[in-house]
Amino acid sequence: MRATQRRARAATRLPVVGAVALIVACAPDGERPAAGEDPSTEVPDSLAFGHPDSVLLWTPEEQLAGFPNYHRIFDTRSIPASAEPSALPSRPLDVAGLSYTVDGRTHDLEDFLTHNHVTGLIVVQDGTIRLERYDEPNGPSTRWVSYSVAKSVVSLLMGAALRDGYIASVDDPVTRYLPLLEGSAYDRVRIRDLLRMSSGVEWDEDYTDPESDVSREIDFDAIERLRFLGGKPRVAEPGTRFNYSTGEIYLVGAVVRAAVGNNLSAYLRQKVWEPFGMEGDANWMLVEPYGPEYAGCCISATLRDYARLGLFALADGVLDDGRRVLPDGWMEESTTPSPTNPGYGYLWWLEGDGSFTARGIFGQMIHVDPSLDLVIATHGAWPEPTGEAFTEHRDAFVQAVKSVLGSSGE
Repeated sequence: MRATQRRARAATRLPVVGAVALIVACAPDGERPAAGEDPSTEVPDSLAFGHPDSVLLWTPEEQLAGFPNYHRIFDTRSIPASAEPSALPSRPLDVAGLSYTVDGRTHDLEDFLTHNHVTGLIVVQDGTIRLERYDEPNGPSTRWVSYSVAKSVVSLLMGAALRDGYIASVDDPVTRYLPLLEGSAYDRVRIRDLLRMSSGVEWDEDYTDPESDVSREIDFDAIERLRFLGGKPRVAEPGTRFNYSTGEIYLVGAVVRAAVGNNLSAYLRQKVWEPFGMEGDANWMLVEPYGPEYAGCCISATLRDYARLGLFALADGVLDDGRRVLPDGWMEESTTPSPTNPGYGYLWWLEGDGSFTARGIFGQMIHVDPSLDLVIATHGAWPEPTGEAFTEHRDAFVQAVKSVLGSSGE
């Protein structure tokens, strides 16, 4: 997969996004390794036991070492694999005809993997793996950090909390579950507004500015984050303006935690990881030792379990035995275009053709197309958090896969 070319890229700054306030007590469950544990996955001394702001200075080589090793660098909470992993049989796709065009040039699979610094790619259709590739030394057991893909997972957990009756309605006011925000700009903001990132509360998501909200919050503990958000001014009426805000997801996660009375990792294990048959252990980065998870970021999981998350969404949260985890029609509601942004739903990006995507910086993705019973997932190490060229190649490649799998005989 032309790894040498990939490792020759320029250094970049790596933003870490996502946090959630501590509402209920958390049991300690860090994953720091013992001395000498698993030498094959050791990370450089420059990364070991770091602080979240240190990732802004990671070199490309450190990124490749750090992305699969968050549990060895930061405090995390583990999410154990299912006792009965679900099967993902394989029926390899003939990739000879898989090509796409960008700027008048035709590219093949290897071009895509190289250009977009893809460390893992999986295509699952009808519950069967059609294509799976990894950049050595990564493989099916490699856990890779999700970044904002975690936001879409939190949307699933919100649905589960509604199904379980912990939350009455997405039209409930946020302050019903987070009374610390009473009297702030979050008065009159509904859970639905948070899910659509349209609270109307000011938030600056500029990763390059050390004084932006997303940069300043990195040193806040759980309660400080709530107070920081509660001190922000209102700049629009709730539900009238889209503003991409990791701060909103702090609060979505905090609402779920407060309502459920447990941490997000435990609830994810109970509602999805165990019953849907995830085959690998996962972990979720914590805001502080023994504290809550970063709701908008940093679940580390294998690529196949990324794909299973897509399959769970594709099934509208119905398990193989017919039990329902999500409310009936939750994914349809979650992927209905928001009035403030037709390309966004409840923490899912919408493609305009019925398909929807969980996206994370540096090339993390879970793409779901119900019309083709299709999930495409990637682990990535883009040389910059976002980029027009990477996005263009990714979108064109996804369409090429759909074209091949949607053709007769496939």
